[in-house]
Parts: sequence; C-alpha cells; structure tokens
Amino acid sequence: MNGSRIAAVGHYQPAKVLTNEDLAGLVDTSDEWIRSRVGIRTRHIAGPDEPVDELASHAAAKALAAAGLTPGDIDLVLVATSTAVDRSPNMAARVAARLGIPSPAAMDVNVVCAGFTHALATADHTIRAGAATRALVIGADKMSDVADWTDRTTCVLVGDGAGAAVVEACGPGDEAGIGPVLWGSVPEMGNAVRIEGQPARFAQEGQSVYRWATTQLPPLARKACERAGLTPDELAGVVLHQANLRIIEPLAERIGAVNAVVARDVAESGNTSAASIPLAFSKLVEQGALSTGDPVLFFGFGGNLSYAGQVVRCP
Repeated sequence: MNGSRIAAVGHYQPAKVLTNEDLAGLVDTSDEWIRSRVGIRTRHIAGPDEPVDELASHAAAKALAAAGLTPGDIDLVLVATSTAVDRSPNMAARVAARLGIPSPAAMDVNVVCAGFTHALATADHTIRAGAATRALVIGADKMSDVADWTDRTTCVLVGDGAGAAVVEACGPGDEAGIGPVLWGSVPEMGNAVRIEGQPARFAQEGQSVYRWATTQLPPLARKACERAGLTPDELAGVVLHQANLRIIEPLAERIGAVNAVVARDVAESGNTSAASIPLAFSKLVEQGALSTGDPVLFFGFGGNLSYAGQVVRCP
C-alpha cells in the first residue's frame, strides 16, 4: 500500500518522416499554414507492415532494458490505444507474446488521447491494491491508419509512435512516485474528437477542443497538483497531450508552472494520441532535461471528451 513509481521509460517512432512539404503535395496546404496553426514541422509514419503492437513492443523493450528487468519480472501489461484493428487478441496480449512475458494480466485501455494517463492510474491502483507488482504501461497509436488524407485540417496533425513506462511497487518507507489521479469527462462534448465509421476515420471539432483546453484545463491541472501536495511553481516538468503547440505553450503559464520544462514534442512528432505523453516524457528523460526525482505533471485530454492527470516523479 506504499504506492508505485515509474522505474524507467522508453519510446519508439517509425523511420519514415513526413514533412509539411510532403503534405503540400497531397492536400492544399503549406509549411507556413501548418506551422502557424498547430506548430507541427514533421511527423513519423508507420508502414503497412508495422502494426500497433509492434510499435508498442519496441517502446516497451526499451523501457524494460532501461529498468534492468526481464520479461518474467512483469505481471501486468496495459496498452492504451484507440487504433487497434482487431478486437482480439488485444494489443496487450500481442505485446506480451512478442516480448515473451509469461503470464501477465493483459488489457487494452481505449481513452484515446488521455489513454496513457488513464492506464498509468490503473496500474498505480492495481499495484496499491496488491494485485500486481510490476507493470508495463504503454501508449501506442498508428493514427496514419485512421487519417483522412484528403482533409487538410486533420491529416496534417497525426503521427505514429509509442511510449512506455515500467511501473513498480515502492519499497517500505519510500515516497510514492505516482500521485493521485484527477480524471473525468465531458460527455456532452463526446463527439468533439472522433474515430468512427467504416472505414474508421479521425475527425474533430478543433475550435471546441481548443476552447475547452485553454479555459477548463488549467484549473483541473492545478487540482491535480494539489492532490499531489504541490503547487504548480514547484513542478520541474509539464507534459501535456501533444495535440497542438498553440494549445500547449500558453497552458503551462496559465497553470502556473513558471519553472517547468514544457514538452513540445508535437513539433517533430505530430499528434500521436495515446502515445504522445509517454513519447514526449521519454525524450525529455533521454535528453537529460529532467533529473531523477523531479516532479512532472502529466495531463491527457481528447476523445470522449475525457481527461486524466497526475504528478509523477522522474525515474
């Protein structure tokens, strides 16, 4: 019952990079138009032979290696994704099979762009309850599969990738490394972000999401800090869902995180949905922008319209 902590992280992106200039050859757009509206320069795109579980497995393997653990040390696999093609086997079971994890509980979590923070909270709760000791928590999405490549307002946003965290029980007397989650939804705005139809296609009401994020998210984020026993100016890092640079940049200031490193990975990775927070966080850790023990705010928001945020300690 001492809580849990993130022991290590890892990320993976496909090799193919799609630039704004490339997109200008597909739809009526330009590098200036895209940068001025969403701040994105490039995004990584997976090939037809790179399914979601492969992206997830690469990121998870890196996190395992960074933690100095073997597949047999994991007893829970959670994959946050909204772009799984098949209903069964789920992505978590396929990741476990790829990595050789012998007998984990294996579940997918579909809360779209807030999926990783929901999955992280679920792992924390499970470990606190004593039902697991070590978990792989992965956010992975192949948004290129559901993009409408004729719609310049949405296809310029999306990218593919995965990020993963090894979450483990804290030792006796150790401070919890994952703070209490603040989560919820706005059901009446559920259609603001959609992946629906046959074939499934991503669409959104961009202005509605922008207004909600810029007005409603700051007090929610401050409340997540309060639940962790911190004030926003004590944060060392802020990793929001990487939806749009024009949303991300002013939010840290409105939250009050004046001393924090703010993740801006959307500029080079695009919107990778459930992958965006762990992908951006893993890069900050890899770059040395954050130090062990630093308090970092995660906050995911998007489809449903669901949100979830918590303060974590950097591994």
